[in-house]
Amino acid sequence: MTPDRFFSLMLLLESRDGVTTQELASALGVSLRTITRDLNWLRDAGLPVTAQRGRLGGVTLLPGAGLDLMRLTPGERDHLSLTGLDDKQRAELDASVESRRALSKIVATQSRRGHDLLPLTDVVHVDSRPWLRTRASGTTPASLIGTVRRGRRLRIEYDSPRESCPRDLVVDPYGLFAKAGIWYLVADRARVPRMYRLERITAWKEVDQPRRIRENQTLVTVAAALVDQWEHNHAIEVSATIDQTQFERAQRIFGQRLVQDDHEESATGRKVTIRFLHLEDVRALLPFGSAITVHGPTEARAHLRDLATNLALHYELVTRSW
Repeated sequence: MTPDRFFSLMLLLESRDGVTTQELASALGVSLRTITRDLNWLRDAGLPVTAQRGRLGGVTLLPGAGLDLMRLTPGERDHLSLTGLDDKQRAELDASVESRRALSKIVATQSRRGHDLLPLTDVVHVDSRPWLRTRASGTTPASLIGTVRRGRRLRIEYDSPRESCPRDLVVDPYGLFAKAGIWYLVADRARVPRMYRLERITAWKEVDQPRRIRENQTLVTVAAALVDQWEHNHAIEVSATIDQTQFERAQRIFGQRLVQDDHEESATGRKVTIRFLHLEDVRALLPFGSAITVHGPTEARAHLRDLATNLALHYELVTRSW
């Protein structure tokens, strides 16, 4: 359990007389299995957490057994409620100082039970950033968070990879969203929701108008819908066989876009379906070389063949020029 989720879970348990595991999982954005494991962890740590089955049941933390939050300021509680952020992301939001102050106050109020154990912060470190990412340029979360909290419209200059030059856009922001180590501005443009990578926002300014977001929509609901759309909407499904030695690598790269056929597996390869938003996106298969064999559709095989041919021709010409 991450420190952020621990404190958020404790806050939820303290604020309600009884809460179901499904409600806890939804509030923290994790699976039921993860919540069950977290609750067992709390019990093993000696915290009196009880669970009662039935329609009126739920998970309960016995009175007086939780965290003493009386010493926290409203701002410190606000920062402590940010779940799922690593140290780098808190620094990017300029939230590190407030968060550390809140945590130090809580730690100071805890009993000395288990004083012979090393602190969790000394033996557990969570880093959610992807591997081999270069330092992001563009707009930083800390520079934008103040304007977003004031609820103003924004005029941004966005350098999209699908456009030849940056575009000037007026958007109505819901807030900032961190996903897989990447920061996004979640906003409506002409009442249509979008996610804009902060590193591609080359310039921005606050418009002297309040934001105009859709009724009954929040940052959480809009971000969840956009993520679901990105993961499940696709224009092309590629059927392929992946060598066993490259299967885990393919899973890391394609995530939920890769679906294994449980009935098609051999000692050398696994039959899979990989979903892509656009035909051009199948170029992501090129780094796997002959470790991936594409069976269909025909246009995907043809496009890969053309890409590979052009790549081979390019290096043949480069070799000759040397």
